[in-house]
Amino acid sequence: MFKKRVIGLMSGTSLDGLDICYVQFEKDQKWTFSNIIAETIPYSSEWGEKLGTAIELSRSDLNILNQEFGQYLANKTTEFMAKHNTQGQVDLIASHGHTIHHQPQAGITVQIGDGQIIANQTGLPVIFDFRTADVALGGQGAPLVPMGDEHLFNDYDACLNLGGIANISINRNGERIAFDITACNLPLNSLTRNELNIEYDANGQIAASGQIIEELLLKLNELSYYNLQHPKSLGVEWLNEIFYPILKNFHSFPLADRLATIIAHETDQIARIFADHQIKNVLVTGGGAFNSYFIQRLQHKTDTEITLPSPLIIDFKEALIFGFLGVLHSRNEINTLRSVTGASRNSIGGRRVEPRQ
Repeated sequence: MFKKRVIGLMSGTSLDGLDICYVQFEKDQKWTFSNIIAETIPYSSEWGEKLGTAIELSRSDLNILNQEFGQYLANKTTEFMAKHNTQGQVDLIASHGHTIHHQPQAGITVQIGDGQIIANQTGLPVIFDFRTADVALGGQGAPLVPMGDEHLFNDYDACLNLGGIANISINRNGERIAFDITACNLPLNSLTRNELNIEYDANGQIAASGQIIEELLLKLNELSYYNLQHPKSLGVEWLNEIFYPILKNFHSFPLADRLATIIAHETDQIARIFADHQIKNVLVTGGGAFNSYFIQRLQHKTDTEITLPSPLIIDFKEALIFGFLGVLHSRNEINTLRSVTGASRNSIGGRRVEPRQ
């Protein structure tokens, strides 16, 4: 039986913190995982600001931030291993890094967090930069998690991730497809952070008190992205250029109304995808799974059975799966599917670096 112990690192677009997940993968007849230890390291206001504004940096300044963030990842991983007594029990580290630029149509995707710095400090091989190989093959470079869905969570028709962006992974006739559906937590958290100085609307309580702004809902639901065929993906650039300018036109409305309308819009789009693909049951993870108002509104619009797994899986499924992608890379096995990304072929994404003295 094959066995590999991995640490997966994931920093999502919602900027809530760094997810670190220690997990053991085994393969006999099929892949299984066990012994999960995981935690989220919240970003300080300084790091939140650095990552949130990094899209504006020059190339040289972004290179500096790449090294600084690599050191941050190295420090937090070292502290995690010491805290949880996993030194000597880790075979490799798989790091997603943090996405700064994602414009696959222009052949651009940039995730920062220098893997060599992580390897040098931890003394472990590191696999990172998972997206660029697929983009170079004409793919979207995203989403990558569906490979894990295919092998680790295939009891469901689909897996829905409610992170900064909502994305879905579906098995159709033996072929895995996946794509970004719509914005999710990014605009919601941006509004509460900017206007109330709170990180998020806990359980959607503020949104639940709001009224739908019909004109705003109509404009959001008419966005051209929703008419594109998959494969397709979204980045912060789309929000900045398309989504937020529409939202700004309604800034005079109460915050609760805007939050309620955004959730109405997002759940409209997700429910439409459920219907289009005749999804009978779906596993829902990501921070948005804890937003009870969001889940309630989504369930109201669909007959699809929504399953919320344990909080550990809700919070750390992506970090866990990036660990799995690292394992596949270490076995020289495909970890990126052309059926998902639209690339010219399947590929082995990621770069491996060994520790240097």
